[in-house]
Amino acid sequence: MANNPIIDVIIPAFNEENSVGNVVKDIPKNLVREIIVVNNNSTDKTAVNATNAGALVLEEKRMGYGNACLKGIEHITQKETKPNIVVFLDADYSDYPEEMIDLITPIINGDMDMVIGSRALGNLEKGSMTPQQVFGNWLATFLLKLFYGVRYTDLGPFRAIKYNSLIALGMKDKTYGWTVEMQVKAAKQKMKTCEIPVNYRVRIGFSKVSGTVKGTIGAGYKIITTIFKYL
Repeated sequence: MANNPIIDVIIPAFNEENSVGNVVKDIPKNLVREIIVVNNNSTDKTAVNATNAGALVLEEKRMGYGNACLKGIEHITQKETKPNIVVFLDADYSDYPEEMIDLITPIINGDMDMVIGSRALGNLEKGSMTPQQVFGNWLATFLLKLFYGVRYTDLGPFRAIKYNSLIALGMKDKTYGWTVEMQVKAAKQKMKTCEIPVNYRVRIGFSKVSGTVKGTIGAGYKIITTIFKYL
């Protein structure tokens, strides 16, 4: 693994036609075997633009961030040769895909099970995160420390994890609780995890979660309930 790890990337996408192509193009192609965009019932040209950029597009009609991620996992588990590392990345171009090397390095060189890209530790472009996102991350990571004894600064979606560790987690969440479920289960299984700083810019397009009151409340509720669910 240290020499030539096999890395697959999963990108859940819902109506991200203006950004998904940029995300796919900026992923360092020398690092990855396959880029999988899971089109989560989009009504625009997300699938077309992702394909044109060089990604494999899977269709997932069941709405939900977790559903899209689970679809991507199902795909890679069916491969004859499994990846060593799986990277998750959003389709809105708020993260910097070229920073992927920083995420996978602690796994390759430090034998970490999972690495979270922390926006809180990196440089945040003005307006890239709403006040409610910042507060929500603070509250969630505070609760993770209080109840599970793990120190995180973010629930950042840009993350890398060993394939075997990912499968061992038995991920279930179908919506907004996906990222925190992964961190909670990793804590319960005492996996080796760390954070690295990642930069974060204003996303392209409109956020379906933090951009609406309903989305913000729904995500916040799901994240908090997920933290208590596994106590």
